[in-house]
Amino acid sequence: MSDKHSYELDFEQYIRNAEPAKKDKTYAWSTAIGLQQVDGLTPSKYLFDTAKRNIEGEITFDEAKSLIDAYYESKTERIDDSQERTEEADKVSSRIAQILSEKSFNFSPSHLIAIHGRLFEGIFKFAGKLRDYDISKHEWVLDGDTVMYGAAFELKMALDYDFEQERNFNYRNLSMDEIVRHVTFFVSRLWQIHAFGEGNTRTTAVFTIKYLRSLGFNVNNDIFAENSWYFRNALVRANYNNLKKDIHENPEFLEKFFRNLLMDEHNELKNRYCHIRYKEQAAIKSEKSSDKVAIKQKSSDIILDYLRQNDSIDNQKGREITGLSSAGVRKIFNRLESECLIEGFGEKKGRRYKLK
Repeated sequence: MSDKHSYELDFEQYIRNAEPAKKDKTYAWSTAIGLQQVDGLTPSKYLFDTAKRNIEGEITFDEAKSLIDAYYESKTERIDDSQERTEEADKVSSRIAQILSEKSFNFSPSHLIAIHGRLFEGIFKFAGKLRDYDISKHEWVLDGDTVMYGAAFELKMALDYDFEQERNFNYRNLSMDEIVRHVTFFVSRLWQIHAFGEGNTRTTAVFTIKYLRSLGFNVNNDIFAENSWYFRNALVRANYNNLKKDIHENPEFLEKFFRNLLMDEHNELKNRYCHIRYKEQAAIKSEKSSDKVAIKQKSSDIILDYLRQNDSIDNQKGREITGLSSAGVRKIFNRLESECLIEGFGEKKGRRYKLK
C-alpha cells in the first residue's frame, strides 16, 4: 500500500485518464510538488486542493498562485518553523507550476536569476540575487563531505562563461547519446556554480525543463516529480572528486536520469546507487544474515543524519535515502522511537518523525 497522502493519489488518476490539457497541468503541478522533496518540504492539503481546481479548469495558474499567497497572508497566528516550511512548499509549488505553464523562455543568466526571484520572492531575502558568501553542504551520498561550489566573487563570470559556451555549442548531427552526455555536462556545471544561497536545485530544475523544451524536447513527464532527490544526489556525484579516496566525478547517475527523461528509457534511479560506498554496502548486504545487523544500523544512521539537517522525515523519504522497503523503514522508525531518539506526529497514513 502506498505511503502517499490520499489527496496525492488523484494526480496519478489525472495522468492516466484526463484529456491532454488537464494532463499538461497535472505534470506541471506534480513536478512542482515533487521538487519540494529536494529540501525535505511537504505541501499542504490546501495546495493540493488548489491545484485540482486549476487542473479542472475552475481557476487559472495566476489565480491559483494568488489564492495560495492570500491564504498565508490571512493567517494571523504565530507561525512556527514547521508551518514556515509548509508555506514555502506551497508558495514555491504554485510558482513553479505557473512558470512551467508559460511558453516564454530566454537562455541567459538573467533569466536563471529571474526564475529564482519569482520562486522565492517573500520567502528568502536574497531571492533573485547571486550569493555573496561561500558555501559548503554536508551530503549523505558523500558520507558527510561537500562538493566544491563556485566561489562567491566569481559567480557572475562563471555563469556568463557557461552560458556563452552552451550558446555556441552545436547540437547538429549529434546522436541522442551525445546529446544526453552534453546536457548532463551543462546542467551539472550550472548546478555546481550554485549561484544562489538556497533554492539552487529547484531553480536549476525549472530552468533545465524550460531550456530542454526550447530545444524541442517534450519533458512533460513525471521523472522530476518522482526522482527529485535522486536528481540532486546525481548532481552531487557528477561534481565530486576525492583523489585521496580514489573517487572521481561520476556523471553516469545524472546521464541515466536524462536518458529516462529524453530517451524514454527505464533506468533504475535509486538514491542508494549514488552513494560513494554503494558497492561496498551492496557487498555487505550480500553476506550471510548475521552481517545484516550492520546494514540496519547503517540505515538508522542515515535516517538520523538526515534528521540532523531536516525538520522531519516520512516513510517515502526514508525509502529513498536508505533503499529499504516500506516495511523496513517502519521497523527502523519504530526502533528509533522506542529508543527515544525520534518521535512521530501526524496521521497514521502520513505519519512523520523528528528528532526527540
